[in-house]
Amino acid sequence: MRILVSNDDGYFAPGIAAVAEALAKIADVTVVAPERDRSGASNSLTLDRPLSLRQAANGFHFVNGTPTDCVHLAVTGMLDHLPDMVVSGINHGANMGDDTVYSGTVAAATEGHLLGVPSIAVSLVSKEATDFSHAARITCDLVRRFMQSPFRHPVLLNVNVPDLAYERMKGVRVTRLGKRHKAEPVIRTKTPRNDTVYWIGPAGGAADAGEGTDFHAVAEGYVSVTPLRIDLTHTGQVDAVAEWIRQ
Repeated sequence: MRILVSNDDGYFAPGIAAVAEALAKIADVTVVAPERDRSGASNSLTLDRPLSLRQAANGFHFVNGTPTDCVHLAVTGMLDHLPDMVVSGINHGANMGDDTVYSGTVAAATEGHLLGVPSIAVSLVSKEATDFSHAARITCDLVRRFMQSPFRHPVLLNVNVPDLAYERMKGVRVTRLGKRHKAEPVIRTKTPRNDTVYWIGPAGGAADAGEGTDFHAVAEGYVSVTPLRIDLTHTGQVDAVAEWIRQ
């Protein structure tokens, strides 16, 4: 099995090193990741300049672009064969609820999905964690399951792993995306030259974290697996908008 691994934290991040090492024991792994942290890059493609592809001493490849660039470049130009799966992560921090809209981790997996490759985005729900081995083990479990029973059609899974020892996790739950509160206000500050600058504020807390959501599953000690789709059509409003147009 051939697996393309990417992320949004950069090729040097401990999460991608952990998952690449773990997956290499069960599959042929190629790593193509951004040269620097591109968290929050979402599904952006670099169209205003060429991209460069380089290889680090550890064998990982890195690109001066976004997570989406990395997967697109690898699948459509670098690799001799279409990978059997794209694994994005392990992200340092949650990608639950509205986070998925902005997440570069999810975007890398989404690009794989759009290119016809089954894809998984994996995040460790902690900002302080230094041990990614348990999340890497969960990732291997899911990949083995896919190897034994592959989906008939390309699938996009968003996986969030609680920061617990593997043995303390209660299991895996298939969930829906929850929803966060409105983001915190931007933070205004001054540069040494007295220019006013703004930092984007942190994400809000969970507004919809009820049973069945990714937030609830992780809080209860379960791995959350949410199947995602790309179709943005609001089918529930088609008739209403058509009626509005006819008026």
